[in-house]
Parts: sequence; C-alpha cells; structure tokens
Amino acid sequence: MRKSLLLLTSAFLIFTSIFSQENLPVGFSKEELQQMEFIKNEPPVYINQYGITTPPTSPVRNAAEWEEMRAVAITWTSYTSILKDIVKYAQMECQVYIICTDSNTVRNYLTSNGVPLTNIRCEQAPFNSVWIRDYGPNTCYTNDVDQLILVDWIYNRPTRTKDDTVPSVIARDLNIPIYLTTQSPNNITHTGGNFMSDGLGTAFSSKLIEQENSSKTEAQIDAVHNSFMGINRYIKMTVLPYDGIHHIDMHMKLLDEETLLIGKYPTGISDGPQIEANLQYVLSNYTSVFGTPYKVIRIPQPPETNGTWPNQGGDYLTYANASIVNNTVLVPQYYQQYDTTAIRIWKESMPGYKIVGINSNASISASGSLHCIMHEIGANEPLLIVHQALQNTGNCFNPYQVDARIQHKSGVASAKIWWTTDTTQPYQSATMTNTSGYNWQGFIPAQASTVEVFYYIEATSVSGKTMLRPMPAPSAYWKFKVTCTTAMTEILPPAINPIYPNPSKGITCIPVFSQTETQGKISLMDVLGNEVRVIHDGKIPAGDKNFFINTMDVAAGTYVIRISTLNGVTAQRLVVR
Repeated sequence: MRKSLLLLTSAFLIFTSIFSQENLPVGFSKEELQQMEFIKNEPPVYINQYGITTPPTSPVRNAAEWEEMRAVAITWTSYTSILKDIVKYAQMECQVYIICTDSNTVRNYLTSNGVPLTNIRCEQAPFNSVWIRDYGPNTCYTNDVDQLILVDWIYNRPTRTKDDTVPSVIARDLNIPIYLTTQSPNNITHTGGNFMSDGLGTAFSSKLIEQENSSKTEAQIDAVHNSFMGINRYIKMTVLPYDGIHHIDMHMKLLDEETLLIGKYPTGISDGPQIEANLQYVLSNYTSVFGTPYKVIRIPQPPETNGTWPNQGGDYLTYANASIVNNTVLVPQYYQQYDTTAIRIWKESMPGYKIVGINSNASISASGSLHCIMHEIGANEPLLIVHQALQNTGNCFNPYQVDARIQHKSGVASAKIWWTTDTTQPYQSATMTNTSGYNWQGFIPAQASTVEVFYYIEATSVSGKTMLRPMPAPSAYWKFKVTCTTAMTEILPPAINPIYPNPSKGITCIPVFSQTETQGKISLMDVLGNEVRVIHDGKIPAGDKNFFINTMDVAAGTYVIRISTLNGVTAQRLVVR
C-alpha cells in the first residue's frame, strides 16, 4: 500500500506540474479524464494542507456574499484580461488577494494596462487553475459575528492537488483559522460554484453534492455542513441537463435573504424547463428565512452570437454568474444585444449599487464566467444587520414598524432608521431601540396616500464601527409605497399587484394587497367568465400576501385572475403560454 501511495503521489505531482499553467476548464479536461482512470481506485492525496479537521466547538454561521468583505481572492493565470478588470474595480472596494507564480509579472501587467497597484496583495504559491470560486475557502464566523474562520471542502477535481492547497495558503498568510472537511467522518467533496448561502443558515446546491458524496446519506451531508458552517436548511435541486458542471451559480443568485435572481431561457429552450421546475420546487416547499415566499427576478440566459444554445452545443452564457463586492456588483458581459438588458435588470434589482460590466467571453468557452474566477473573504469583526424590507401598505394612519437583528462582537451602541419620501432631499432619522437580545425596533412616521418611502438602517457598535444596510446607502435603499383612501370607513376589495411571470408557464406569483383581513376567493377564469381553477378560497390577510398558481397544465391562452370578496371584485389578465 505504501508503494502504491508513493506511486500515486508521484503521479499527482507530475500531473499537476504538467498541467498547472494550462487553461483548464471548470470541468475535467480530456487529459484529466485520462489521468482519472489511473487514480479512480485510489484515495485522493492531499499535499501541503494545514488546518483543523474537526468542527468548530462554537456555533458557526456561513456569511452571505452581500455582507462586508475584506478581500477578493483571484488566481493569476488564464484570462488575464478578465482578471485585470476584476482588480481594477474590486480594489476600490476591498483588498484584492492574488495567488500567482510571480508577483512582478502581475504588477507589470496591471501597470501596463493602467490599473493602479493599490489595495492588492500578491502571494506566490502553487496552483493548477483559475477557478478559485470552486476551490477557494468559505467565510464563516463563530457565534454569528465573533471570530472569522475559513472552511474548506475537498475540491471535486482530484487531479488538481495544488488548487486544493490554496485555501490553506490564504489562511496561513492572512492568519485566519481554517477548518477542513477532509477527514472521515466529516469528509465532504464540494465546489464553491455549486453553493450559495443566505447568511442565516439556508444554503442552495444542485444534487451534484449528493452524487459526489455517494457514500454518505443526505442526512450525513447535511450534518457536516451544519457542524462546520451552520447550515440548518440545505435545499438541493435537480441537476440541469445541459450545464455540464452542474453549478448553480451558472443560472441562479441570491441577492438578499429573500430574493432569487434566476436565469431564464425562452420557453422550451435548453435548461429552461428544468430551471423552472427547480424554481417551482423551491417556491412550493420553502419560504425565505423570514417565513415569506421568495421573491423572484428573471434575467436572460443568452445564446451565442450565432444563435446557438447550450443544448445545441453553444457556450453557457449567463448573467447570474456575477459577484457582489461590497458596494459594487461585477456582471459578466458578452455582446450588446443582451448585455444592456442584463445591466438594466441588475440596476433595478440592486438600486444604488455600482453595477459594472466585465467582458467575459474569454472564459465562457471553458464553462465558467466572472463569479467562477473570484472568491470573497469576509471582514474581521463584521457588524451584521438583518432586516426584512417593508412591503407596500394601505396604512396611512399608523407609523411603520421597522425591525432588525443587529450584532457585533463588542455589542451595539446605537441604531437609526434614515427615511425620506424624496431621494433628492435630505433623509430624516428615527431612533431604534433595543427590544431584546439582538433585536432592534424603530418607526417611520405615517405617510399620506400615494407616497413612496425610501429608507435604510445605520448601526454603530460599542467599539465605534458604523455599518449601513443596504451597504451603499443612501444611494441604495429599501422602499415601499403607501396606497390608501383618506376615509377610514371606505374598505376597498383586495388589489392585485402585477402578476409575474406574465406570460407564464409554470409557477406564477399573484401579489395581493388587502387593507383589512377578509374572506375571499381567488380564481382563474377564462375569457367567457367560466371558472377554470380555484387558487384560494378563504382568509386573505391584511397587508401583502403572495399567492401562487402552477399553469404547467393550463392550456395556452388569455385568462383572468379574479378576486371576489364582500367588498367587491378585482381582476387582472394573465397570459398562459
């Protein structure tokens, strides 16, 4: 066995030396598949790793990507034109940590392309590929906000042993404790492109995680992620037929605790049907951490410039494969016809953030885009602000309650709500008070009807650190609209906000606002007034509530969503594809 292991180790070292500087794809290259035949009956070998292989003893929380980060990590090898642009824009938000073979080469390239050498840090270390999203370390904190730690899985490319040591290099260089899921019974093979977290215990992956850990039950996989990363709800979706790497960041992104950005193909094209089925599964079986339905924003998944889709052999172009870097969002770009639409959707989805497009054509043929080649490293001692955005309301008479969970290692000294009804005018402040534990509460004064309210939260720790949420505030904000009558006695029937998606084919959201709790019936009607399906029959709560209909088995055509109550009837057209 020792001889076998020695030969295997030698084979790995020779192989990684040969292929370390080649443009390796996200998936296995042809040469790697051949090498896999040699090693498939042998256990993986790990070299030059250091770290802790038992779970943290304190409760742990995996950070979300929209939280404050101290650095963005990249590996300087393939696609230097893209890496250069990442450095250019990310260095204005945080440090850019660069794994490389020669720091002078990196600095000379950046300088010759007009990129300042500010806020960068180069570390010369071995590596195989550019795909640091997949093999990079994951940011976690003990006790929610206390100590920054890193967690590293076994990289799912066993021939790339140098890549698998990069997290330990980063941890050692930055003096951050690192925990490794490399030893039984906690050994887990995983990849960063197939993982995203809401920062509050919920994570998403494709079922690739189960396929790559077939010796473990789903419960065992979940238990490791819970003990090392604090994941207590792990949502796994069917792999897509035409995304060969099965990484969810190629078609999906969490924008905040309750919003999903989902890539959309034209009806029936490529992975469109499976993406829609997966989304329906999530919406039907899970709510956000706040207990409300997930909000869904659609963004195009474009074809190649010649019109070829992934199911026809085309590259997997995606705008969901973007990275949030503190106040800036870096979005992949391919060609203008779709790029302008994608940038518009990102700006509408994250108002106030700086949305920057980066040409990613060079890497997409290797099945990876912008998010795949960068990885965030969280801030030391974060000031965590968690808030569920207020929804549109019919209340013109009572103040609007704003609740937030606010935490810092040193404690929280104060918190404020800043609000306005006109973003061209100064914001006004309202003091928040600590109601219990980490819970803070404040009130925005009642407003007249048809007013739109914009607001954000500011918190200051006992140690003096100040943080805003949304982070780029006041240019970024949450908002809600006040719509009500001046007469308190007039009760209107529930209103239907714009239905989405419309046209639809599959799970469809019907946003309803009711001034008061009422009994009502929501129905799908044909154009002749015949009831096709009862969507809801019973209590409609006061405020905002999302109802859902699955139109997969509804014949194509024009229909009407109708709400009938004692106070009247409201309706809105719905087109089914």
